[in-house]
Amino acid sequence: MNGIKIFDFILIGLYFIGMVLIGFYFKKRITKSTDYYLAGRSLNFFVIMATVCASIIGGGAMIGRGGITYSQGVVAIMLGLPYLLGMYFFSFISGRIQEVGELNNIDSIPDLMEYRFGIKAKYMTAFLIAFTMMATVGTQITATATLIKTIGGFSYEAGAWIAVIIFVSYTAASGLFGVVYTDVVQFIILMLFMYILLPIISLVKVGGISTMIQSVPKEMLSLKPSPQIIGWIFTNLVFTLAGAEMWQRAFAARSPKDARKGMLLGNTVYAYTIVVTLIIGLSAYILLPNIINDYGTADAAIPALVSYLLPVGITGLTIAALFAVLMSSADTYLLISVQTILRDILKPVWPNMDEKKELFYSRIFTILLGIAALIIALYIRQAYKTLMFAWSFYAASVGLPAFAALYWRKATSSGIISGIIIGFATSIIWKLTGSPWGVGAALPGSILCGLALVLVSYVTYKEDEPTPFPKLSSSVKMKHKY
Repeated sequence: MNGIKIFDFILIGLYFIGMVLIGFYFKKRITKSTDYYLAGRSLNFFVIMATVCASIIGGGAMIGRGGITYSQGVVAIMLGLPYLLGMYFFSFISGRIQEVGELNNIDSIPDLMEYRFGIKAKYMTAFLIAFTMMATVGTQITATATLIKTIGGFSYEAGAWIAVIIFVSYTAASGLFGVVYTDVVQFIILMLFMYILLPIISLVKVGGISTMIQSVPKEMLSLKPSPQIIGWIFTNLVFTLAGAEMWQRAFAARSPKDARKGMLLGNTVYAYTIVVTLIIGLSAYILLPNIINDYGTADAAIPALVSYLLPVGITGLTIAALFAVLMSSADTYLLISVQTILRDILKPVWPNMDEKKELFYSRIFTILLGIAALIIALYIRQAYKTLMFAWSFYAASVGLPAFAALYWRKATSSGIISGIIIGFATSIIWKLTGSPWGVGAALPGSILCGLALVLVSYVTYKEDEPTPFPKLSSSVKMKHKY
């Protein structure tokens, strides 16, 4: 990649340093665990918008989907649309999530499960979230290490270590404050260079949209998806109902209005990025036809295009934007992993843990889990397939139960637990049997999870002993320091 010069590396290095400094700057705002995990429930709609968009556009959305566009064509857009539609739906329920959290002192999906259905439902949900989030952190490290290797000068292993040291540093220092305010900076860099400048230069170099369409094979312009992509589509759609990272953002909003508005705006920006990724991926196919031979993977398409097209200085800033894409997702999922393992799994059996100890152990666990994710990245390199497998059984077993916990008063503990178990078991068995008929595991898992949840709840529901339901108020007025 001849476009990467010394000045570009200096800019990338300054970006890394800047992210760490932002994290340490916000460390002073952390006085209790709610500050560490939910930023004191203080986030306004603009911060929600930036952090939501930056978190969605992770390794799968930018690097992975860019690679699929390069190798398979416009069918890659179908991986983004279901998540987009699911996130619009989630945007409208995010205000209720914020309200439930604020009024009932609920901080997470496992917290809500315990409030309504007891400790068993909490632990089952927590273990599923912890595994899925850790797998996702691993995939983001994998994508970042691949990018570092692609731009030159480092091995894959060295790239993975660099990625972990950087985002673990600012996440451990200031928790969600560090995560979301680095996301704001990353969002701005990302939009300016990756989603405005790069597509414009790409189209000029290619000769415009019409020339682009004429220059790619007709089969790459077909929207006919493979069975594997159909499975990924349904997984993305169901996953939005129980995406722990988005629930966390909703819980952290300063009001229901800020949660809804921020989610809607962030998702709308994401819609724009889906189209732009398509343009960038097809441009790379036309301008750099030998990427797979040169780098061994189509996932190198976008970083290679950046190096090929952009001038010195702008290349460095745009590569920094690519790092922003990956780190904004890695830090998010790492923090969710820490919150789930420490607060939702260990704290209930560690009753003497006060606020000071919890903050201390939160930072320790952030470091330890970051290293654990590094091990995943070093030894399980097929990032997107690993991620989709984790998401498949998580979506199948937690998606509908989380929605029921939020809205359905007649859902029972037995119904929720039955749904989780059957959804999980079905998706695992379906996957192990080779995904019959090419159908992804999340589809049969979710269907049977929903059936079990509803049927068992109807059988076990007692009018005189309903499960607890969170307090709600449409006129909550909150004042925050930030």
